[in-house]
Amino acid sequence: MTIAASLLPEFDQEMANTRRMLERVPQAKHDWKPHEKSMTLGRLASHLAEMPQWALQTCTTDELDFAPKNGPRFEAANFATNAEVLTALDENAAAAREAMAKTADADWMRDWTLLAGGDIIFTMPKLAVYRSMVMNHVIHHRGQLSVYLRLLGTPVPGMYGPSADDQVK
Repeated sequence: MTIAASLLPEFDQEMANTRRMLERVPQAKHDWKPHEKSMTLGRLASHLAEMPQWALQTCTTDELDFAPKNGPRFEAANFATNAEVLTALDENAAAAREAMAKTADADWMRDWTLLAGGDIIFTMPKLAVYRSMVMNHVIHHRGQLSVYLRLLGTPVPGMYGPSADDQVK
């Protein structure tokens, strides 16, 4: 089995879980945040929708400078509607999945570097970047989103089995 073939079932499950969580976001609360230092609900949802792009970037490049000295800085997404969030997630996940499926085992072992203004933040094998900066990061922010939903009184969907809101009473 190839590395990509071993990663894709988990990717598919986590993207489906992420979509289920994003489907619950109350659009009227996009500007809400639980604390002054927190992201707004809309920004957090947008961030989750854009994150699969990072898998695509990891598979198809060897580095990313998100704040180049002589070029445009990375612009984070902030979608206005839930429909835009879900469309972005679906499109980004499909593009990432296609790139992952095409990535050869040897390429997963090649180094990938994240830079800011030309300064190296880290260099790791692409497989490690995918696991830590993409999948673990998605799961982390999805957990944050579940707390936002709970605080707003929105039923939280189960991710790895039923949630307390899914339980039969």
